[in-house]
Amino acid sequence: MSRVIGIDIRSTHVRAALLRTSYRRITVERMLEVDVAQVGSLEEAVRACAAPLVLHGEGIAVALDGDRTFVHRIELPASARRQIDDVLPFEIEAQVPVELEELVYDYRQIGSTKSTEPITMLVAAARTEVVRERIALVTEALKVAPDRIGVGPLALANLHPVLPAGTGAGSVALVDLGGASTEVVVVVRGEVAFARTLSRGMASLPEGAPALAAELRQTLAAASVHGGDLVERVLLLGSGANDANSPAYLEYMLGVPVSAVAELGVDGIGEHERHLVPLFAKSIALGLSLVGKPRDLDLRQGPLAEQRGLLFLQEKAPLLTGLVGAIIVSFLFATWAERQLVDREGIVLNETLRALSQEVLGKEMEDPDAVLEALGGAGEENADPMPHADAFDVMLELSRGIPMDLTHDIDELELKRGHVKLNGVVASKSDAQKVATIMSKWRCAENVKVVKITQGVNSDRQKYVLEFDVRCPEDAGGKRKAKAKEEGKDDSRDGSSAPEATKEEQP
Repeated sequence: MSRVIGIDIRSTHVRAALLRTSYRRITVERMLEVDVAQVGSLEEAVRACAAPLVLHGEGIAVALDGDRTFVHRIELPASARRQIDDVLPFEIEAQVPVELEELVYDYRQIGSTKSTEPITMLVAAARTEVVRERIALVTEALKVAPDRIGVGPLALANLHPVLPAGTGAGSVALVDLGGASTEVVVVVRGEVAFARTLSRGMASLPEGAPALAAELRQTLAAASVHGGDLVERVLLLGSGANDANSPAYLEYMLGVPVSAVAELGVDGIGEHERHLVPLFAKSIALGLSLVGKPRDLDLRQGPLAEQRGLLFLQEKAPLLTGLVGAIIVSFLFATWAERQLVDREGIVLNETLRALSQEVLGKEMEDPDAVLEALGGAGEENADPMPHADAFDVMLELSRGIPMDLTHDIDELELKRGHVKLNGVVASKSDAQKVATIMSKWRCAENVKVVKITQGVNSDRQKYVLEFDVRCPEDAGGKRKAKAKEEGKDDSRDGSSAPEATKEEQP
């Protein structure tokens, strides 16, 4: 959900509409109007009208008056389809009586054409200084820069999706009858085809009614020539739409159905506010230009677009500062909370250790090292159950110890729970005893013995079974080492560790 503001700035009044958008739903929350004559200046009127609506950094859209912009239809050859950005500036310079360096412009392709047909572009341009003045006006009044600068009558095209059912089909002209001027935009099948600003408005009536009708008739004829479709319906907006005689008079003069827009496909406008729809139509249209894909053009281009990025950062600086501060405070709080949790866990563990030491040792102790020492180094015995030799070490020791002149094959070698069973094949019984002698010298082998020797079938070689235990000195544990050191014994009762002592004495 987002909130946007459209501000319709005229020489005599300022109208602003606040819109709230959500999924497939648009709601008009507030509509405000201020007369410039009552507050003394245009800037004060903008401030008085729109400042109450700017609360949380909503997007803002305004527009330039049509008589201060240039709107043209430019046709480019089909060969320029891939070089539009390069070719179009030269065409704009040829159409506008201003140097290109002094302009900002925006454009859009209208109509769908084949790759071999000419390309029609709708182009809007204005002097950079004029656009900058409008930006400065809004920024000074609201302390917030506008996000979008629309172009005179083109902004009205954004109303097309919310027009009453059936009124926007085909070719329709949206006519904003203002006080000093009249803005016309022709929309064909949802796409802008033609736009023009007339210098006559409601202020010239009733004497200027025929002249205004004639200019409107010429405008619709020009739109039909350029767009290729006759205008089928005219929809009146602005202050002139509330005049009961305007639709009937213009329908008679123009020869096409004319009706005032009394409602739009938006929420939030009650029955008592229906008469405000034509008056705030342009401000609502400007707000809609910030929602989804706009149908008009935006003059905040080139250097003004870069300026928008800097202003955006300046505007959001307080919010960003607050967010960074909130993140820092959250981090400090999380660190403090984690420290408190660790301290509580430490207290619980200390209390548990005191209770267990009292139960096992007969006195309360808080030092874990002291508890381990009192338990006789039990922690060392259970420190690491991983043996210091495995089947790979057995094979490695065999390969190292058996001489090259002794032919020896291994059928099977099994190491299970520290006990090795080796099925091998040698040339003679003496060779089997040599293998046993070699393995008995390994520091990790105990109780080495040949348990079985048999003659090979259809062979003069001998099969033998050798068994021994794999137990390295490091696997004995701290208690056994300490006991052995005290007694001064290097071998066990059965003498099986004698080869180990011999091995350890070797460098």
